[in-house]
Amino acid sequence: GRDPSGFLNEILHRPVTVKLNSGVVYKGELQSVDGYMNIALEGVQEIVKGRPRREYGDAFVRGNNG
Repeated sequence: GRDPSGFLNEILHRPVTVKLNSGVVYKGELQSVDGYMNIALEGVQEIVKGRPRREYGDAFVRGNNG
């Protein structure tokens, strides 16, 4: 198996898609991710029910650190 932290470093500053448990999708450039899977994105598009809803300069997605 691959080390997830190595993979995450490889995709930094590349386009990614983050899908939340709620079904909302965020697409943007990955700026950072930590051990709790808190994710910072830049140039973000929010997609709800398959349709673009909003755009953000940057966004922070809180990971599951419970």
